[in-house]
Amino acid sequence: MKSFSVTTNIKASPETVWKILTDASRWLEWNTTVDKIEGKIVPGEKVTVWVKINPGRAFPLKVTEFTPPQRMVWADGMPFGLFRGARTYTLTKQADGSVDFAMREDYTGLMAPMITGSIPDLQPAFDEFAAALKKRAESEK
Repeated sequence: MKSFSVTTNIKASPETVWKILTDASRWLEWNTTVDKIEGKIVPGEKVTVWVKINPGRAFPLKVTEFTPPQRMVWADGMPFGLFRGARTYTLTKQADGSVDFAMREDYTGLMAPMITGSIPDLQPAFDEFAAALKKRAESEK
């Protein structure tokens, strides 16, 4: 299974980070890893993201889990579980009032070994996303 992940501590409340993460209309103000995003980040809705690491290519995903302000999952894939990509965002409140942010993307399914070979190294984009989210959330305290 191929996956990418990042974690960081953010000195802001989970509610502040959640508000930033789920407001697609303002993603381009802080998220330096995307060119465009369409859709609403709400349960059951589709969100389409155009990322800078793969210009011109759209990634349509469905919000499959949504537990404010703790966890959400965006996923998409092929029928019969042949291939599935799932990105999980997790916020864990810390005793000092900060939040540990984690983002992980996993690729699974019978065809994953063939498909993941064409997926670029997303780790730099994951690191950049977390840093941009941290910067935005800590400036909104």
